[in-house]
Amino acid sequence: MPAKSKQPLRRAKERAVRYGKEHKQATRQRIIEAAGRRFKRDGIDGSGISTLMTDAGLTNGAFYTHFTSKDDLVATAVSDQLQAQNARIVAQAAPGRAGLEQIVRRYLSAQHRDSSDDGCPSAALLDEIRRCTDPTKQAYTDGVLMVIDGIAARLAPDDPLSARTKALGAYAMMAGTLQLSRALTDRQLADELLEQGIHNALALLGVEHGHSSPAM
Repeated sequence: MPAKSKQPLRRAKERAVRYGKEHKQATRQRIIEAAGRRFKRDGIDGSGISTLMTDAGLTNGAFYTHFTSKDDLVATAVSDQLQAQNARIVAQAAPGRAGLEQIVRRYLSAQHRDSSDDGCPSAALLDEIRRCTDPTKQAYTDGVLMVIDGIAARLAPDDPLSARTKALGAYAMMAGTLQLSRALTDRQLADELLEQGIHNALALLGVEHGHSSPAM
């Protein structure tokens, strides 16, 4: 076959390979995102592979094309959820103290409380994560420190590491407040708890209440 006639065939094969890789990656990401939502809704133990794959619009047989085990998916989904939380709540906040208040208010908002499927994985899954395999706990540790370091960088721009423990304490306080607010049947009390949580978190971080307007 002449060289020129081989070139279109080679390019077509290259496009097919590229499309195949991109399609596989997109499918894998769809499973990860669907699993993250399901885990937060029904818990890790309460979410079987069959349900997870149905959520992603795939058959059970496709699971092992993308993951070696459910534990593999859990670790990946936990990491993905924390990256999403960081992008949605922390990365978009302004620098400095104004950004700290934005982060606290976004986290302890009624909208966040009422959207658990798309909300904080810590508030939804922390008790289960402590019983997970070491890779999942490591994925959680790495992910939560990414979130914490974004808070610490606004708290102490010149030395973020010095503020990491305080930032982690504020994050733990906010996650617990969100959990309790979700569990209360009294809506007014749940709303008041969120507002008190905002006050408490800002006090811990040393931010004057009302320093910036709520940013949602």
